[in-house]
Amino acid sequence: MDYSSNSRWALPVILVCFFVVLLSNNVVFASHKVFIHLQSQNAVNVHTVHRTGYHFQPEKHWINDPNAPMYFNGVYHLFYQYNPNGSVWGNIVWAHSVSKDLINWINLEPAIYPSKPFDQFGTWSGSATILPGNKPVILYTGIVDANQTQVQNYAVPANISDPYLREWIKPDNNPLIVADASINKTKFRDPTTAWMGKDGHWRIVMGSLRKHSRGLAIMYRSKDFMKWVKAKHPLHSTNGTGNWECPDFFPVALKGTNGQDQYGEEHKYVLKNSMDLTRFEYYTLGKYDTKKDRYIPDVGSIDSWKGLRFDYGNFYASKSFYDPSKNRRVIWGWSNESDIFPEDDNAKGWAGIQLIPRKVWLDPSGKQLIQWPVEELETLRTQKVQLSNKKLNNGEKVEVTGITPAQADVEVTFSFASLDKAESFDPSWTDMYAQDVCGLKGADVQGGLGPFGLATLATENLEENTPVFFRVFKAQQNYKVLLCSDAKRSTLKFNETMYKVSFAGFVDVDLADKKLSLRSLIDNSVIESFGAGGKTCITSRVYPTLAINDKAHLFAFNNGTEPITIETLDAWSMGKAKIQY
Repeated sequence: MDYSSNSRWALPVILVCFFVVLLSNNVVFASHKVFIHLQSQNAVNVHTVHRTGYHFQPEKHWINDPNAPMYFNGVYHLFYQYNPNGSVWGNIVWAHSVSKDLINWINLEPAIYPSKPFDQFGTWSGSATILPGNKPVILYTGIVDANQTQVQNYAVPANISDPYLREWIKPDNNPLIVADASINKTKFRDPTTAWMGKDGHWRIVMGSLRKHSRGLAIMYRSKDFMKWVKAKHPLHSTNGTGNWECPDFFPVALKGTNGQDQYGEEHKYVLKNSMDLTRFEYYTLGKYDTKKDRYIPDVGSIDSWKGLRFDYGNFYASKSFYDPSKNRRVIWGWSNESDIFPEDDNAKGWAGIQLIPRKVWLDPSGKQLIQWPVEELETLRTQKVQLSNKKLNNGEKVEVTGITPAQADVEVTFSFASLDKAESFDPSWTDMYAQDVCGLKGADVQGGLGPFGLATLATENLEENTPVFFRVFKAQQNYKVLLCSDAKRSTLKFNETMYKVSFAGFVDVDLADKKLSLRSLIDNSVIESFGAGGKTCITSRVYPTLAINDKAHLFAFNNGTEPITIETLDAWSMGKAKIQY
């Protein structure tokens, strides 16, 4: 993925626009020069305030995309884009860590780094494939010149008997794939995990761009994994989306929660792309025509910026893998910092985290995916507290005490007696994004059925807090449930230095039982929330100045006129993941 020059921030384009408007051209140029200087400024001191306790992050410096996650001979491997010399994007290598449980990690030496003519200007994102004979191979994008010409390379373990696969070799027959004249050579990257068709040929997909606006998933085929031929047509393309990065294409079972690793027509398929224009990810569900090598989105699966997302917040460049040890599909996403200026990341000595791995499967409706934190995370749960049958009238809140609110795992089910007080859904909102509706209808705006939820990383008087909440609207033919994670009051820091946004997504849920559930993973500067059992997920990055460590509080609240009952609330203090640097 490309974060060079002014695309250093993995945030929506609105932030870039704000930045350009805020500063004069001269200051922007000066800031860019500072950014280049910071790429190789080693962190002397690493500030621990806001560092996560149980999310993955290296000891210091910048990270971005998770690359080539895989399970091999009893060990999980995570590679990721890493700057070993500074806390902003640059000098990127493939860092490498291993784990037995996806939670506790051992950091190893970088596996891939620029060293050959085919990657001397960069080693960018890619994927892992296990070949017949139990032989892992990595495909990755190499940058060959200062013009950012992109090619696809491979690497193999130097010693397959090493349980940690510490050393990787880049053979001299690289690159395997060079863009032809029909392809934008600077928008040709991030190869997927390969899959084998019934014809015995391997297939991979790369993200690309055609004519400034059409996103492409370009397909290549190979008999031997060494000689690749471009298909006559892409696996899929969509006009008006801009460049596609970090594509992912995988099957999901029609029923149940087990993962799939066989690419037959009997499954549903997921095509995910990261859109560098919006800095969000979108996916569709559909069919894979194995004879024509075409992906066809289902009718009703929106194939654009307004389509489904794995996560409606600060989540990007995700990568999935099939875990044969537990027969599951696991997805991993990266979350960037939300401070605006690179000097801030340089001052604290680190930037970026990998989010908690999520198991993913098809919702019984067949219309969307379900995501849930991997079960191994629960081994870090310690002190537990519970609430039940607690009624909250309009304007009431209850504090959840007895745990560490700055580092917690909370599961809560809310119920309500009636839908009659649901607010009318304004027809003018139909063409708006959910986060725009959340911006209008925040947690402090009294409603009918909602807002109700959790006030996380909060001060006692709520001058700082990040509310994660539901709001129910009555549309013409149905009810619309909005889930928000609103960072507007997350910190007392100036708005000019922080990106404080109201992230939100609509939740496709049946309200017949008049219940809504929420799980939030709170970890000092990140809040990962899963609404309605994982139907809608939102990640926020926040940096409170007062609500830190033991000064943080956690509340359940209701600011709607319809009384809400906390049927059950289970909250745990979370221990620290063991990460060996």
